[in-house]
Amino acid sequence: MIVGGPNARTDYHINPTPELFYQYRGSMLLKTVDTSTSPPTFVDVPIHEGSMFLLPASTPHSPVRFGDTIGVVMEQPRPEGAEDAMRWYCSAGSSKGKGCGEVVFEKRFVCTDLGTQVKAVVEEFAADEEKRTFFVR
Repeated sequence: MIVGGPNARTDYHINPTPELFYQYRGSMLLKTVDTSTSPPTFVDVPIHEGSMFLLPASTPHSPVRFGDTIGVVMEQPRPEGAEDAMRWYCSAGSSKGKGCGEVVFEKRFVCTDLGTQVKAVVEEFAADEEKRTFFVR
């Protein structure tokens, strides 16, 4: 898919297959989460014009696209029944969205139309204060 900027996202997408990012014009920032650490480690991956980055399967990621940028994202077909997820993390204690690392909300779904399904989950999250609320213990 061809994707342009700018965008404003707070969610992290989890795809059961790898994704290849190619930045055609301008630069982007791919926010990723290393869930093998405790707490999870937030890692920013800059992808500059003309560069590619292969994101491993099941890596939470949040693409940040700036104005007047164009990128290409290539995905493999998902195995039958495989689930994608949209996830939001706690950003308490940080102005950069790298807070306590706890999951605030996650929604899993079998992906048939990424654009419409992601939009629906984002709208569901935005419309429900309880889903957006996290109490730090």
